[in-house]
Amino acid sequence: MPTTYSRVMLKISGEALMGDTAFGLHPPTVQRIAREVQTVHEMGVEICMVIGGGNIFRGLQGSAQGMERTTADYMGMLATVMNALAMQSALEQLGIHTRVISAITMNEVAEPYIRRRAVRHLEKKRVCIFAAGTGNPYFTTDTAATLRANEMACEAIFKGTKVDGVYDRDPAKHDDAKRYDRISYDEVLAQHLGVMDASAIALARDNHLPIIVFSLDEPGGFKGILAGDGKYTIVHD
Repeated sequence: MPTTYSRVMLKISGEALMGDTAFGLHPPTVQRIAREVQTVHEMGVEICMVIGGGNIFRGLQGSAQGMERTTADYMGMLATVMNALAMQSALEQLGIHTRVISAITMNEVAEPYIRRRAVRHLEKKRVCIFAAGTGNPYFTTDTAATLRANEMACEAIFKGTKVDGVYDRDPAKHDDAKRYDRISYDEVLAQHLGVMDASAIALARDNHLPIIVFSLDEPGGFKGILAGDGKYTIVHD
């Protein structure tokens, strides 16, 4: 795998910010992830981020409980803005200039999404956190991350998870789970492996954008992969 990525997308779930708590944000965990981002930023890599909102509100669960789907999805988008602001605060405490860029206009707390402006922020080595998904219901933050990664000309998506790669089944529940070092987009879709949702995988495939799945719980894992080490699964052609 090339170690010369100059611009990447880091996609993490909202649940990654919970730490050991059952709900919401765990500030020490947010700070730990910010330090992981800092180590990569110090390598000169330009970083985009998309953070889910499932630690605060998940649109699908809301609609499953009788809420209108569109409203539930917009509430989920607002949850991602809260997570983005928390990550911005943690990064700026480390001295990293950061911009939260929201697909839903809220000028008091975030910039509106303007592609050329976002690219300029990246060129100035600012971390760009893209919030509020795509701004549309029925699209997940996985799809938003893939869309923004393509728009920003990122060279890879780094999907931070609780496991060190892609398995054919949940390794926490199955001792015989098979781990993949490399796998194709079509295999992920055919086997319903849950790396990202199907529309995100298809969008990455159509634009030949590799997805690197790694453990966010492994200290130094993000930097290690960019330096040519570490355990990960790469999803590509």
